[in-house]
Amino acid sequence: MMDLYTDNYRLFYATLTFIQIEWRFSNVFDFLGGKHVLRKEIVKIIDHTNLQPTATKEEIEQLCREAKEEGFYAVCVHPCYVKTARFFLKESGVKICTVVGFPLGANDWETKAAEAELAIENGAEEIDFVINLGFVKSGFWEQVEEEIKQITVRAKNKGKMLNKNIIVKVIVETCYLEEEEKIKLCNLVKQSGADYIKTSTGFGTAGAEVKDIELFKQIGGGSLKIKAAGGIRTLAKLQEMVKAGADRIGTSSAMAIIQEITA
Repeated sequence: MMDLYTDNYRLFYATLTFIQIEWRFSNVFDFLGGKHVLRKEIVKIIDHTNLQPTATKEEIEQLCREAKEEGFYAVCVHPCYVKTARFFLKESGVKICTVVGFPLGANDWETKAAEAELAIENGAEEIDFVINLGFVKSGFWEQVEEEIKQITVRAKNKGKMLNKNIIVKVIVETCYLEEEEKIKLCNLVKQSGADYIKTSTGFGTAGAEVKDIELFKQIGGGSLKIKAAGGIRTLAKLQEMVKAGADRIGTSSAMAIIQEITA
């Protein structure tokens, strides 16, 4: 009887040990594979960004090299560097995004529309433009609506002329907005035909916040995409934004985030 008990115990222990070893191996494999999958998915939603006032041509060239090597979705550069990006990213699959009315948004909409059209002619495929925040604060909602619609239509029409599908993102600079203003703007952007609402320029008093992403997701549903930008410098912060509903991430810390994954 004791021998049978001992044999059963040994069999149980051996089985348990095998399961533990298999579990550990499986977890290590999943962890390594998970890192690869995580990196692959994250690079697809990053706009690798350099919008510093002092950004040099050499720094933009480096930005483009990194984007090609890592496979980032897009680079985001000043309009004066769109041609540079087009040259370095030719046939790479990396999109070229530029900013319009940046960073204050205080131009006439006609000026912004012309800036967007020229950028598209030079090679831009995505336009991130800043709304007129002064008009928002003044309660000039008809002018704000007109601006968003006109710039969106002009940019997309210019793209059609060049056989390009232009993506338009509307930067609302959430750090300066009250809750009612955020709701009103999100609805206007949704109705305008623009593709994305974007939280921030990165030059305001604060950047993207989870509560704003969640609000825009609730209002926009599946028809309006969200770009989170400003202050996204770590993998954890990026994951917070994606979990809240962000479809695209604008960051100047993309390389540091990738290093976090591969470390």
